[in-house]
Amino acid sequence: MRRKGRAAINLETIGLKLKQARIKSKHTQQQIADQCGISKSLLSKIENGQTSSAVATLSKISESLDVPLTWVLDGHPETDLVILPTVDRQINADDNDMGYSFELLANRSRFSRIEPTIVHVTPMDYNKRHEPYTHSQDEFIYMVEGAMELFYDGEKHYMKKGDTSYFKGVKPHLFIPVDNDGAKVLTVFVDD
Repeated sequence: MRRKGRAAINLETIGLKLKQARIKSKHTQQQIADQCGISKSLLSKIENGQTSSAVATLSKISESLDVPLTWVLDGHPETDLVILPTVDRQINADDNDMGYSFELLANRSRFSRIEPTIVHVTPMDYNKRHEPYTHSQDEFIYMVEGAMELFYDGEKHYMKKGDTSYFKGVKPHLFIPVDNDGAKVLTVFVDD
């Protein structure tokens, strides 16, 4: 279900950027797929804009290609100073199967090691995601609004507005909605 004020992710643009980065790095689809633990067929569909993919999967692909995830997800040029007024940010929403939508807060330079994002946890009645995610970056989160359970490495932790957490992304984790209000989480991905 698409909610007001949310923009669809442009799958073709994402796919084209990933394909260009892969070709520039002189890697085959099979090599990148193997590094990311996905099938060559899935990578091909992503590159051709034929399927959506979880941010965690896009993050793995971006990392294997040595390009910033934010570069993949938005079209802004790299710069030393990034100012992104609220009115210019869009909530990127694809489908409820992901369990969240997100706002990129800055187009990081390819040399930066942090990636700030606002994650909007899908309200309980619309959430279809029950499988946890993993990715290579550490993750810091700050609860901006609402409440949720952070499923991390087999345990659930209730979090409400103002709570923070820092964890290893390589361990299975998931933001679980606790009500139909959803939640807003400042998430900062940190490369080692």
